[in-house]
Amino acid sequence: MEFMPGFLSRVESDELVDRVEAHFLKHGFGPWAAELREGGQFIGYIGLMVPRFEAAFTPCVEIAWRLAHEYWGRGLATEGARAVLRHAFEDLVLPSLVSFTVPTNVRSRRVMEKLGMTHNPQDDFDHPLLLAGHPLRRHVLYRLEGSVVEQETTPLG
Repeated sequence: MEFMPGFLSRVESDELVDRVEAHFLKHGFGPWAAELREGGQFIGYIGLMVPRFEAAFTPCVEIAWRLAHEYWGRGLATEGARAVLRHAFEDLVLPSLVSFTVPTNVRSRRVMEKLGMTHNPQDDFDHPLLLAGHPLRRHVLYRLEGSVVEQETTPLG
């Protein structure tokens, strides 16, 4: 929760679960529970979401992840996000994806870069769900076009 506005109350957490379930029903995708292969421990989520706010880059589909702190730095977000990318571009045939975070979230930005996403500072934005003056309001936006992924995964020769 280092780069999130705050912890959720029980009611807010229940409302989030309701929104996730409704998102799956409406769009056919959403954030999936992420578990360790060995042991099956729940470590967070990784998946696709349609942002629930309007901005210059919406409508769009976001690839996002949130892992428990003790699982950071192991490459798990990157591994899971790569599987989600394949699903997004091969199965769902989405044309592009975005991802965003606060500028100081170096770990998530590194995952975005490992996925091949690009950042243009002109796309950075103030998150409309956070009030002016909130320390986490400013966000950086990364993009990835489906054709870029297809070119990178096409065998040579």
